Amino acid sequence: MTTQRKRHVDLEPDTVERDLIKLVLTVVELLRQLMERQAVRRFDQGDLSEEQEERIGLTLMLLDDRMTELRDRYGLRPEDLNLDLGPLGPLLPRE
Repeated sequence: MTTQRKRHVDLEPDTVERDLIKLVLTVVELLRQLMERQAVRRFDQGDLSEEQEERIGLTLMLLDDRMTELRDRYGLRPEDLNLDLGPLGPLLPRE
């Protein structure tokens, strides 16, 4: 005879909020990394003025700082935002 385990969803308000913020921060981190790669590509190609380079660099630094603040507030580490996609591997490249 097989024993069946009951599965339940933990709907504690703190857990739901933390899981939601984790998902949102994961998406933001993915977009941040894509924007950073695009910026580096444009820097290398010389497509940007000096002012544009400064503005992009400052924006990416501020976004990184804000991400760190939010991760700290919710007790998340950078690696917590890297979803495991099973056979496809991790969502974000490991740095």
